[in-house]
Amino acid sequence: MTDDLVVKANLAHQRAMAMTRLLDCGMDYADASRLHARASEGEPWDVIAEAIAAERLAQADRAEAEGRVVTAAEARRRGIAALVFAQMAFNFDEPRKVELYRKLIAACGRLGPVFDLPFERVETEFSEKRLIGWLVRPASLAARGTVILFGGQSGWGAAYLPLARELARRGLATILAEGPGQGETRIEQGLYLQEGIEAAFGRWVDFIVADPSLGTPGIWGNSYGGLWAARTASSDSRIGACCINGSFARPAILPFRTAFEQSAAMIGSEDRAVIEAVMAKLRFDPTQQRIACPLLILHGGADPLVTLEDQQPFLDAATGEAVLHVWPDGEHTIYNHSFERTALVADWFAARLGPAA
Repeated sequence: MTDDLVVKANLAHQRAMAMTRLLDCGMDYADASRLHARASEGEPWDVIAEAIAAERLAQADRAEAEGRVVTAAEARRRGIAALVFAQMAFNFDEPRKVELYRKLIAACGRLGPVFDLPFERVETEFSEKRLIGWLVRPASLAARGTVILFGGQSGWGAAYLPLARELARRGLATILAEGPGQGETRIEQGLYLQEGIEAAFGRWVDFIVADPSLGTPGIWGNSYGGLWAARTASSDSRIGACCINGSFARPAILPFRTAFEQSAAMIGSEDRAVIEAVMAKLRFDPTQQRIACPLLILHGGADPLVTLEDQQPFLDAATGEAVLHVWPDGEHTIYNHSFERTALVADWFAARLGPAA
């Protein structure tokens, strides 16, 4: 890639991965600042983020070898966050993205022994392949409920580890789910976004109800993931509460190169007609699909992608409790009010997914 192309790519990365998003997903402020500063100087985004991750993971290894497990866990979490954003520089599953995602998976695998919460990789069968996720339990192991938590076109799995920690502090477990078209489920299993996505997330509901220690299932979808959460909640009465954070009820290809590429990668086709056909089948229609469980909708007034009108069909579908919370200056999925957002949602789930275990 030429210097001009690197600069152009980095400007796009800085818009898509703003400081607020980096911090929300667990990067250290100093690391996030270095990433943006060095990207502004023309270094490739993925190379910088990978180097930052390597430093943090090496720090974790030294601390673990010396018995300093708290420091080891904190450094490893920051290294994981840096790898989340290193791989995000690529939309398609080219060799470099696959390499970085495998490093991310390996780093997550080494977090468990030093983490202050039970943390393990989990799988469940779907369409003759495997859905991949990470299960985070509260320190007590038994949970009052378990939230299936996921993102949309680019934020997956371990990106939501900071949110899972806050849920655990309230006695809730979390499955950091990677659905069809996302993360390891896509890269290693070859499962792509398709009509009937709710059946895939329903398999995580099966996983939860099969284990009494996981309590009542809840579901929390961010960005496009909110649409899939809504579809799942409307089709599965076992779900005890649903949160939708900044999503489209009627998905479409957004008018940006990155958005098209991410949609193409999720669906497994660069044919615009194919992508549009899949998205048409994923639309949420409140006249046909109803949500009976408690529903929480989050919206950012400064979201450049999703309008409140885009989310109105979810509210129209509610047959019971429905709450809309708006941050007038909120960015997409409320990166810039991460503490307030996460506290609000975690408390809300804790109040609705059953008594303390």
